[in-house]
Amino acid sequence: MNNAAPAPARTRGRPRGNPPTRESIVPAARTLFLERGYKGTTVRAVAAAAGVDPALIAYHFGSKKGLFADVMQFQCANALAVDDVLGGDPATLADRLIDAVTGLWEDADFRRLTAQGDEAAEVIREYLEQELLARLVEFLGGRDATARATAVVTILGGLIYTRYLNPLPTPAALTPAETRRILTPALRTALAPTRASGRGAQAAQR
Repeated sequence: MNNAAPAPARTRGRPRGNPPTRESIVPAARTLFLERGYKGTTVRAVAAAAGVDPALIAYHFGSKKGLFADVMQFQCANALAVDDVLGGDPATLADRLIDAVTGLWEDADFRRLTAQGDEAAEVIREYLEQELLARLVEFLGGRDATARATAVVTILGGLIYTRYLNPLPTPAALTPAETRRILTPALRTALAPTRASGRGAQAAQR
C-alpha cells in the first residue's frame, strides 16, 4: 500500500509564499530586449533568464508587450524622476526638465530600446501624457495649469523628436548644455502663470 501523500496540485493565479517581484524580472527582460530586440525576445526566454516560471511573468505583466512597457517605464522613471525634477528650486525647474530629458535620451541603451518600433513609441507617449503631463498639471495648479503643462510637454516632445527620433542636423549637433541654454527660456515662459489684466480679461470675455 502506498501511503505517500499525493503531490499538491499546481494552482493558477498568484504564486504563494514570496514569489519573485516585478523588479527582479525587469532587469533580465531589459538585457534580452537589448540583445535580441522586441521581436526576438520571448516570454519563455525572459523567464529562463530570470529563473522563474513563465506563468509568473504573465501574472505580473500580462504579456510580452506589458513586460516591455515596464522595462521602458523603468528606464524613464530612473532618468526622468518626476519627483526629483519637481522637488527642487522652482527657479531652476526648466533647467532640470531639459537635463532630465537629455540625460535619458543620451543613454545609448535607452535609445536602442526606443528603436523597437510601435511598442516603444506607445510607451513614450503614455509616459509623457500620464506621468509627466499629469504630474505637471498637479504641481503647477491654478486655472491655466493644463495649458502651461501642455506647452512644456510639447516643447520637450519637440526636443525628443528633432534631436533623437527623427534628428535634424542642427538640434542633433548641439551638446546637452547648449540645448539647455537654447530651450530653457521657452520652458520658463511656458511654466510661468498667465496674468491677464482686468481690461484684457473683459475683452477676452466679449
